[in-house]
Amino acid sequence: MKKSREIIPVFFTIDDDYAPLLGVALFSMLKNASKVYQYKVFVLYKELSELNREKLAGLADKNCEMQFFEMKDELNTITDRMSNRLRADYFTLTIYFRLFIPVLFPEYDKGIYLDSDIVVPGDISELYQTPLGENLLGAVIDPVVAALPELTRHAELCVGVERDKYFNSGVLLMNLKKLRETRIDQRFLELFNKYHFDCIAPDQDYLNAMCKGRVTYLPALWDAMPSDATEPLENPKLVHFNLFAKPWHYDNIQYEQYFWPYAEASGFLEEILAIKGAYTEQDRQSDNEHLDLLISRGNATGDGKVTFRTVFNEGKEARL
Repeated sequence: MKKSREIIPVFFTIDDDYAPLLGVALFSMLKNASKVYQYKVFVLYKELSELNREKLAGLADKNCEMQFFEMKDELNTITDRMSNRLRADYFTLTIYFRLFIPVLFPEYDKGIYLDSDIVVPGDISELYQTPLGENLLGAVIDPVVAALPELTRHAELCVGVERDKYFNSGVLLMNLKKLRETRIDQRFLELFNKYHFDCIAPDQDYLNAMCKGRVTYLPALWDAMPSDATEPLENPKLVHFNLFAKPWHYDNIQYEQYFWPYAEASGFLEEILAIKGAYTEQDRQSDNEHLDLLISRGNATGDGKVTFRTVFNEGKEARL
């Protein structure tokens, strides 16, 4: 009798705007993933057209099963306000979906969460096999926060996490069993509704604050992010086009050589080129303004306010 292969669950959270980018992420991930394993890809969404679901499902191969999961009422209490915005730019509920993965998928004890603005030239099964022990998450230190004094100030003064411990939440190896035991979904909503902390990276700040001390720090190759402050890593296993540095908006982006070959073969190239062609000088100016706002908010958050750091350090709340 043939032995069944181990299943590796991988979770993405998107809306229609990011469907073409998820196509590139999925295509690259499956092309380079070890065939020793079976992959189960879950796409959590709020709004995703039937056409986009069909196109994305068409990327699945014999080693991958894909399911689409519509998020409905779980996040009704979260509304648009500056501290809930991504990049100090726009509001999207999808960034919070990752916090509900443990309770929504109780059949899994471990899984991988990935943002959709990525490309995966490495073997994703190697990430999955990283041991977590009793830790809740595996993640990579965020080099942008570590490099910019204003964002470092926010991480240390407001979130209460040292610059060399503050991680990026776009690539997470999740100990789903332990996260369920902590009731992460309920604890998040309790903290959110009680304090409305001033955040500059909403889901990321909450995860860093709640999971402090229970994180396995992964090699930077698993979340290589473009940054003018650092030299590019050689042979990254996963590239994450974080913040504003996206090759579908700009030319000469660090690591763009990893993106375009997969974009061309993904079946979504036409849509991605249309996105780039439609990106105007006004959009680029808006990016610069929002980056400046993000940095200025890093200098301002926490002034005389209740913060993650004060709430946890003073014993008003317990970490996970």
